[in-house]
Amino acid sequence: MTSRIRGTTARPSSLPTGSALSRRSAIWGGLAAPALLASAARAQDGYPNRPIRMIVPFVPGGGADITARFIAEPLGAALGQPIVIENRGGAGGTIGTAAVATSPADGYTLLYGTPGPLITNRFLMPNLPYDSDRDFSPVSLLTRGAYLLAVHKDVPARNMAELIALARSRPGELTYASAGTGAGSHLAGELLCMQAGVRMTHVPYRGTSQAVQDVAAGRVTMSIDTYAVMIPNLQAGNLRPIAVTSPQRYPELPDVPTIGETIPGFEVGVVNYICVRSGTPRPMIERLNAALVKVLGDPGLARRMKEAGSSPPLSSTPEGLGDILRSEVEKWGPVIRQAGLSAG
Repeated sequence: MTSRIRGTTARPSSLPTGSALSRRSAIWGGLAAPALLASAARAQDGYPNRPIRMIVPFVPGGGADITARFIAEPLGAALGQPIVIENRGGAGGTIGTAAVATSPADGYTLLYGTPGPLITNRFLMPNLPYDSDRDFSPVSLLTRGAYLLAVHKDVPARNMAELIALARSRPGELTYASAGTGAGSHLAGELLCMQAGVRMTHVPYRGTSQAVQDVAAGRVTMSIDTYAVMIPNLQAGNLRPIAVTSPQRYPELPDVPTIGETIPGFEVGVVNYICVRSGTPRPMIERLNAALVKVLGDPGLARRMKEAGSSPPLSSTPEGLGDILRSEVEKWGPVIRQAGLSAG
């Protein structure tokens, strides 16, 4: 995925060379081009001059929605225009993502991305309504965190080794909830099954919030999802933390081991980012990036996000985000193909 400005390709005129109409077209074209360029330049110089919408392609209450709301207000202040959050959930994030792909390339519609929209859905859905590489330009990374694996309080397993042993003794009986087929929480569960050599049953939902609630209620065995959305049920004692998917333990949960301590090499990261429609002028992308770098570097924001259990903010250049997205595509493609996953 590259951050580039699409150009236009000149087409040969079908008018006879030297005709009066051809000459008039050339004259008017020569006069109009500078005017159009000047108008575009003014629009870029004054950007933004109206509210910007940030499309979160998931229902409210999930990890992406929580982080988006932390970022929206200070980002709006940095840009001088409000950022309006628009939740468009469904189809593993493709509905909201498609809305960005068909929006004007003017910098006024942002995609809040997670692994699904531009990384894994390409392998899961053969008829995506957008091209993940062609239709978007990266702006900045937002966070790069991990998941927490938590079980219902009555599950007779208190650590990873016991959970794997339980899954092996009851093939297919243990269930794990996710935010939807192909969501990061689903793929983390599939990778766990593959690397642990166990079989569990996936239970997809339309969003993280309901998935976690059903685990807390005992209708599903476990969930592998963001720490932030689990905090209330962890504090209430409805969920028991088992392990985290990061290479290192969470500072907030120092007594909770990593999955990698039991299954060497296991690691699942959660990439959150901002993209825009491809063709958005580079000066606008740079303006957005500069504002995000400023906002994400604020210690106050980092403190508030940490208190809420969110991953720490982390910015990047547009090119840096492009590199991260490509590396994630290379990682998850083989996993999805080996597991034979499909979302339609």
